[in-house]
Order: sequence, then C-alpha cells, then structure tokens
Amino acid sequence: MKSFDSKPWILPQPVLIIGTYDASGTPNAMNAAWGGQWDMHEIIISLGSHATTDNLKVNGDFTVAFATKDTMIASDYVGIVSGRKQKDKIAKTGWSTSKAPNVNAPLFSDFPMTLECRVKQKMDESDSGCYLIAEIVNILCDEVYLGEDGNPDMEKMCLITYNPINHTYVQLGATVGKAFSDGKKLN
Repeated sequence: MKSFDSKPWILPQPVLIIGTYDASGTPNAMNAAWGGQWDMHEIIISLGSHATTDNLKVNGDFTVAFATKDTMIASDYVGIVSGRKQKDKIAKTGWSTSKAPNVNAPLFSDFPMTLECRVKQKMDESDSGCYLIAEIVNILCDEVYLGEDGNPDMEKMCLITYNPINHTYVQLGATVGKAFSDGKKLN
C-alpha cells in the first residue's frame, strides 16, 4: 500500500450550498464540502471566514442545498467568488431565489432538495472561522424528485460529490443495495 500524509480525504464529500441573507436582505451563497449529519436533527459544517459567516452573526438562519450535475458550474462559482467582493453574486448564477418558508434565509429553487437550518452552536469560533452545529428545522424537496414511496429519490437528483484528491466533481451513481437489510444474508 502507498502511504500518504494526513489529508482531507473523507470520501465522498458533499457539495453543500449554504444560503444566507446579509444585513440588508441580499441573498448570498457559498459552496462548502466539510459538513455532514451531526445528530438525528442536526448538521455540522466547518466554515472558514466568509461573507456567510458574517451573515450568520447577523441572522442565525440558513439553507443548505445539495449541488447537482445541473447546478455544478454555478455551485463551483459561488465557492470561488467571495461574497465580500462580489455583493450580488447570486445574479451571476441565474438561480431563482425566494424566502424559505420556515427560516429567514434564501431558498434557491434550482436545487432539488434543501435543508432549512438554524444555528444552535458555534464551536472554536475565531477570526478564521468556526464549526457550526445547526438544527434542521425542515427539509424541502421538489416533487419532481420524489420516488414512488413519496420520499426524495437521490438517483433522480443527480447529486454530485467533491473529490478532494483530484479536485473534481463526481456524480453519484445507482443504488447497489439495501441498508440494514442486505447484511442479514450473512446471518
């Protein structure tokens, strides 16, 4: 086996689009990969110092959309362009925005599924960023992306992940098994 130094290579990494409002109500978005489920109704996101972290100091509500093959270019754009320098970068993405129904944050209708979130705690907050723990207030999913069982269908969404090894985006593939079930074959 080849050995590598410590690297941020947990795979797959989500491509999360964090939506916030600034103090004047202008929507902003950033791309974040270092996040995941924290508890049954909470997520955690590692954030550096961004316009998003500035916005969260004013208002602790935000949205988290999951990037897709169709939103990839604009999702990458909001990750490489600073909201501190480009005040209305959302206009450049072409995304449609509205106020989320349950939190004071923008909803980007171009994404199939969005979490409505509220900050519960900031850990290790400093000038360089923080770890953000947030309550999932509600989950919204465009009905086009629901499966026959009425739940969100990941395959229909064409979700992408970030490949930190090669700095690429990879589309998630087909279902290969049933969790909490297929392992019973070994009983």
